[in-house]
Amino acid sequence: MNRRILAGIVLLVAATLLFGKSSKLVASCRLPNTPATKIHRVLALGFSNRVEVRADFEDALAAELASTGLKAVAGNDILLRPPGTTLDLNYLREQIQANQIDAVVVSRLLKVENTTTYIPGVPYTVPFPYYNSFYGYYGTLYPVIYSPGYLQTEKKVRVETNVYYVTAAPDGELAWTGITDTLNPSDVHKAIRGLVKLVVTQMQNDEAL
Repeated sequence: MNRRILAGIVLLVAATLLFGKSSKLVASCRLPNTPATKIHRVLALGFSNRVEVRADFEDALAAELASTGLKAVAGNDILLRPPGTTLDLNYLREQIQANQIDAVVVSRLLKVENTTTYIPGVPYTVPFPYYNSFYGYYGTLYPVIYSPGYLQTEKKVRVETNVYYVTAAPDGELAWTGITDTLNPSDVHKAIRGLVKLVVTQMQNDEAL
């Protein structure tokens, strides 16, 4: 086994550990005493001052909700929300009633954290059974195994998602809430897909939908 193959294996393992799962659930809760409500039609909403990001998120969330068998409506399909306009709650109520919405799933960005950590050079253990000579073994592994110290910058995006039953109470009743963290979301579309899949799965597990 030559150095290039060995280096490739080490890099592959490191990449798998680093990028294997970008989103994780921090906490979720289905609120007690929430009345049992049969959900048929769900509105998917997102808060963002970037119209294209909000539309992509709402479309992805609606698609994921629809995959569970629900009738899902993306907010950008029925709501006019031009940037800089004043919120009209009466208009929102009218659209929810006109589209026979039973529940609203809404997400918002809580915070973005950037952290920089110094990673000291450390020896990695690579389990290869044998090499024919000491010098061949040592000369092959040394450049790969011992890494120099470096600075690692990570971005963590925290999102809150709530489910409201809008037919259970006049103003809509909170039924479920969840917090997720997404680490190093370099591809916005991929991060959105992973996030909505995670939260919708958890809503089902918590019997909120």
